[in-house]
Amino acid sequence: MKTQVLVIGGGVGGLTAALKLAKCGIDVCVVEQTKGSPHLYKGELLQPKSLEIFDALGLAEPVLRSGHRINEIEMNEMKRKKGSYRLLGSAVMRYGIIESKYNFALMIPHERLKELLLEEAKKFPSFHYIQPARFKAFNDNSAAIVLIGKEETEIQADYFIGAEGRKSNVRKAMNVRLNEHEYDHHFLTVTFKRPPDMTEGKIISTPHAFLGLFPLPDNEVRTVYLIQSGAYQSLKSKGIEHFHSKYIELCPELDGYVTELREWKKIQLMIPVHFHADSYVSGNMAILGDSAHSVHPMAGEGMNLAIQDGDVLGELLCWMYRHDEHSPDNLKWYEKVRKSRVDFILSLSHLSALAYSKPFRYFGSLRNRSLKQMTDDEKLHTKQMLNISGLGIWKESFVDRLIQIGLMPARSIQNIELLHTRYMFTYENDYPWEAKGRYSR
Repeated sequence: MKTQVLVIGGGVGGLTAALKLAKCGIDVCVVEQTKGSPHLYKGELLQPKSLEIFDALGLAEPVLRSGHRINEIEMNEMKRKKGSYRLLGSAVMRYGIIESKYNFALMIPHERLKELLLEEAKKFPSFHYIQPARFKAFNDNSAAIVLIGKEETEIQADYFIGAEGRKSNVRKAMNVRLNEHEYDHHFLTVTFKRPPDMTEGKIISTPHAFLGLFPLPDNEVRTVYLIQSGAYQSLKSKGIEHFHSKYIELCPELDGYVTELREWKKIQLMIPVHFHADSYVSGNMAILGDSAHSVHPMAGEGMNLAIQDGDVLGELLCWMYRHDEHSPDNLKWYEKVRKSRVDFILSLSHLSALAYSKPFRYFGSLRNRSLKQMTDDEKLHTKQMLNISGLGIWKESFVDRLIQIGLMPARSIQNIELLHTRYMFTYENDYPWEAKGRYSR
């Protein structure tokens, strides 16, 4: 078999890249190992930058129709008093502070998003999809050996994209090193029916607990509950009712909803891992998404990073074919654009993980003060929302840090919308080869 670009892995990142290539008329083949839909939890919170990408791909309408809009995330800090939890403080992170058409996030079932990408890609005759098909290795002819059914098939391509996840065989073939970090906590995640008035994101934290609640379509809510590593079996042995009680004591309005959950097998254990590949490109091979980096789930950015990787890499390959610029050196543009941005998000997610996972007695009060200062200070609030949106990077200063911990008063900045737009990514930032021409080392 021959194709121009072989994408190994049919997740949202690989499909985003493949769809861009197919729209450019480039022959692209996606091989996906999983038969049917996997039952493992995948990301569901689309950030504004990802929504912009789907808009450009002509998918805005079906994506928005299939999701639930999130305008804000309420952060509640709780403290146990006289046997029950009481509200210590609250802060609200608002997407509306960003000057963008997509100044909101969207919760969408992961498999539905994949369906939309695949359905759109199949409209183009240059797109091919093989499932189930497992990539094994590259042979001496630099072709991919793929197991389709029980037969090994050799697939030749100009370029190979590894989008097959954390255990990427393409990454191994590239001899790329990983910088890894493990955490001292895990998560339980499960979806169930939600109260009708639970329409926005909510995070509830105490010095010893963390519960994230993110509404989905069809009156459901995706929940994420933090536990210490090694505590899963002990928690499970106490029965499903004990799990219910943990949720209800933090969020009483879930009584009658979480209690509808009767089987532990519906609750998935997530083990967070933080890693970043030291390179995304080698010769005519590139990796994206979880093959290249893994972000702590606290920030909910993993899926968005994969989509944004696929967008940049797909656009670059379209340009290379359009201008007959087939030096492998050109692929370095992809790494140049994406690696520093991913580094920044990985750092944000790591700090967020540390802020919510350490059971210090007085940490809740400090965290509450910090969040209150962040949302009261218009500049800090805008920086935070711009950074997590994926639309730009506006780094915090030393003064910002002093304000955040309460050593300086919160600021009110006029024309904050005009001020932050200079830190938003432009077309030239996303696709710099269009402006600068051929890559030179």
